[in-house]
Amino acid sequence: MDADDRAAPHRPDAPSRPDTLGPPNALSPPDTLSPPDTLSPPDTLSPPSAPGRPDTPGRPIGPTPAAGHAAALEAGRAAEAREAGDLLAAFVRRAADRGLVPGPLRAASFDGRTTYRTTLRGWYLKKNRSVAVGADGNYYVLTVPSSLRARFSGADVPPSSPRLVVGAGGGDGETIPLALLLERRLEAGAVWP
Repeated sequence: MDADDRAAPHRPDAPSRPDTLGPPNALSPPDTLSPPDTLSPPDTLSPPSAPGRPDTPGRPIGPTPAAGHAAALEAGRAAEAREAGDLLAAFVRRAADRGLVPGPLRAASFDGRTTYRTTLRGWYLKKNRSVAVGADGNYYVLTVPSSLRARFSGADVPPSSPRLVVGAGGGDGETIPLALLLERRLEAGAVWP
């Protein structure tokens, strides 16, 4: 007697085994799925309407409040940078009128242990020499990552976007208006640490 002959006899009241083939039942998925006739990307449709109001499908959605807030914040920062840039340009003119010669600027490593030469010339605004105005009228934050290459060839310091309050958002609690720093630097004249 082989294995097929030893199989249990089929009983009509027993549930069918899953390995047996039979007619598809009503819950099985169709062989092919067809896409809906009207499917639009979700970001172009209006949200569901309130109860009692007809839907207005296809109505474009406007900018989200978060996008509007981000745009307003960016516009505010750009306006602040323009105003601070005007203060820096006026400082460079006034420094030249007073005979203040721009000096070489050095950048410090983030940990403060090392300083690096730069190609920049300008005026330090803080006694710790962390920020400066370049002779070109740009604002520079003079901190850079530690680098062996910078020890030999100097550090590259890109201009930063100026702010009306120096140190705002820095977290160290030391904030001072840019206009006050510029005025202090002019008043100090050639003597500056």
